Amino acid sequence: MHKVTVKRKIYFSGWWFFLFCFILYSACIEKKRNKISQNSNFQQQDTNRRKPPGSFEDTLVITYPSAVFYNSDSLQLQKIKGLSDENQFESNMHDCFFQMRNAQMVMKQYWPKIHIIETSTHRFLQFVKMNKTSTIIDLNTKGDICGIFLFDGKKEPELTDMMNIDTFLGFYFEK
Repeated sequence: MHKVTVKRKIYFSGWWFFLFCFILYSACIEKKRNKISQNSNFQQQDTNRRKPPGSFEDTLVITYPSAVFYNSDSLQLQKIKGLSDENQFESNMHDCFFQMRNAQMVMKQYWPKIHIIETSTHRFLQFVKMNKTSTIIDLNTKGDICGIFLFDGKKEPELTDMMNIDTFLGFYFEK
């Protein structure tokens, strides 16, 4: 009777080992599937986020303290609309409009000496500093459909968050 008990223990411990290995294998396979799925979703989102190039090749030269508001041109907006979800596109356009309007109102009220420049027909922005050095920015490399650059004539131009324009204006122009 003693031998039978030993055999059962060996049999049951082997069965548990097999079950443990099977569960571990299944978990690894599932983790790999999830990782592949996440990578493909990330790649799809990444290609959707890339802004198509603009249809203009002109350069806007800025030589004095300014806030330069840029928008995508009409052909570029049509391409973006075709590549993205319509609700998301409309939401982005709405955000751009109201953020730019708010930023301009804040600037006119608290920073009236700063020139406001708007463009949707230039690909390049050339900022010329007082010491005659310049910085050129290619708007095709900027992922947003709209934005604002602050420039004081001394420092490098800075892409600014329009949602926090009150704070950024003080930090950039008073440094």
